[in-house]
This record gives sequence, C-alpha cells and structure tokens, in this order.
Amino acid sequence: MNSTLLLRIATAIILLTHSVFGMFNNGINDFGNLFLNQIGFAPYGVFLAWSIKLSHVLAAVLLLANKYVKLAGFVTIFVLIMGIILVHFKEGWFVVGGGRNGVEYNFLLIIVLLAIMYPSGIIRK
Repeated sequence: MNSTLLLRIATAIILLTHSVFGMFNNGINDFGNLFLNQIGFAPYGVFLAWSIKLSHVLAAVLLLANKYVKLAGFVTIFVLIMGIILVHFKEGWFVVGGGRNGVEYNFLLIIVLLAIMYPSGIIRK
C-alpha cells in the first residue's frame, strides 16, 4: 500500500464534502455573493467561489488517482492560505471550542497536503 493512500483518501473526502454540498444548496453562490463580493471581489465573487470549489473537486480526484499530486497540493494550499488570510485569521485558532471558524482546520489540511506531496520529507540529505 502506498504510504500516502489513507491521507489522500481522507483529504479527498474532506475536499469533496466541503465543496459538493455547496453546489446543491446554494452555498457556493451565497459565499460568492454574501461574502466575497462584500469584501471587495465584486462582481467576480460568485465566479471566484465556484473556481475555489471546483479546484477542490479536481484536487480530490487527482489525489484519489495519485496523479499531479504536487500541482493539486500547491493549488489547494494556496486556496487554504487565502482562506486563512481572508476569513479565518480574524476568528483566531479554534474551529470550535475556544472559538469559532478559526485557522486550525486549514492549518491541518496544509500540513497533510505537504505530507502527501513530500512523503520522504521536503529536505533530503
């Protein structure tokens, strides 16, 4: 079994569930209109929201297929970092408990993606 298989499956499930449900309950359009457009991305908020979510779906498929993993990882990490900057940082660290909607979830996903992208470590001797 590939050393990253379980991480790739778990991350793909997270990315898919975080994206697909919003496609059917108007969540993506709401995120674009009610958040992104309001913080300065108008009139492109909905387009940007859909681009983000579709990039998550594509990344999930690539992770499951074990193809273009680094590209999928870099794009997703960029999206997660922008999410930290634009949304989560002001809410603090905790997603629940000591706070709400903080950075810890994105931080963990970034670290997991790095572990998937570099299973032998980033720095090789």
